[in-house]
Amino acid sequence: MAKPVSFRKLIIQIPCYNEEEVLGITLANLPRRVPGFESVEILVIDDGSRDGTVAVALRGGVDHVVRLPFNQGLAKAFMAGLEASLKAGADVIVNTDADNQYDARSIPNLVAPILDGRAQMVVGARPVTEIAEFSFVKKALQRIGSAVVRLASGTSLPDAPSGFRAIHRDAALQLCVFNPYTYTLETIIQAGRKNIPVTSVPVGVNPVLRPSRLVKSIPSYVMRSIVTIIRIFVLYKPLRFFLAVGTMFLLPGVLLGVRFLVNYIAGEGAGHVQSLILAAILIVTAVIVYAAGVVSDLISANRLLLEEIRTRQLRAETVASRQVAELPSCALSVNVPTS
Repeated sequence: MAKPVSFRKLIIQIPCYNEEEVLGITLANLPRRVPGFESVEILVIDDGSRDGTVAVALRGGVDHVVRLPFNQGLAKAFMAGLEASLKAGADVIVNTDADNQYDARSIPNLVAPILDGRAQMVVGARPVTEIAEFSFVKKALQRIGSAVVRLASGTSLPDAPSGFRAIHRDAALQLCVFNPYTYTLETIIQAGRKNIPVTSVPVGVNPVLRPSRLVKSIPSYVMRSIVTIIRIFVLYKPLRFFLAVGTMFLLPGVLLGVRFLVNYIAGEGAGHVQSLILAAILIVTAVIVYAAGVVSDLISANRLLLEEIRTRQLRAETVASRQVAELPSCALSVNVPTS
């Protein structure tokens, strides 16, 4: 086991949208000291709230507030928080929910694998089977989501949809979420594809304070989950996805073509022209889908290059922000180039 290290700053980020009723409870339970860190700061991302969320955050003594001009969704708020935390000098970032779902006493356990050097991303595994508020459908989708993540990322996590996670700054620099609905599955897949060490630890949960914002209704949640899973495969396994879809057209087309040939040789081809036409349509469709897979795979490679450029740019901005923050107060009036 690697020797534990000590980091300078831990930032706990909380994406919020109209959370004035529960945010105060969440803030009151967050630790201000965590072993292994010199300081602990709290950052709230206000995702275009129309209530008193920001006022509650300020009364709760948060250190940073990031305000988005309008509601952009959980994934955008999460990414805005990561960038702000990095620029504020975070060595490790813990993401938690505003509704106090996750037990803040689990934070030391959550960051322990990072302190030990065993991982750069740690996902808190909830006791899903024991949570009475989770319906059978939601528990089933949680297992399906985790299975999809294992297949697409090569990681093995029991609770991939969990939003309670700790992220080392080097890993946070490399994350870029495309899904507008949620960040949970996609960030793990990115970590697996970029060889970022990922692990999981058991965490506690608190009684539910309000209904889930992501699960407005079971049919809606099921549909969004299906779309998210398909989108993940299209983005991160495009060649495999389109090959599978194309084969679904190719096999029936080939079988119908063989059937026509058998009948044609037997002298009965005239009565089966429809099979020949349908076989041709299916085979041509399969070829088009295969071509789309090749093109998508090339686009995927180009996206990786763009992600690398973004990582380098964000790293440079983070280093510059840290240098400014570490200047003595008498030197803060010096003009710092922004380019």
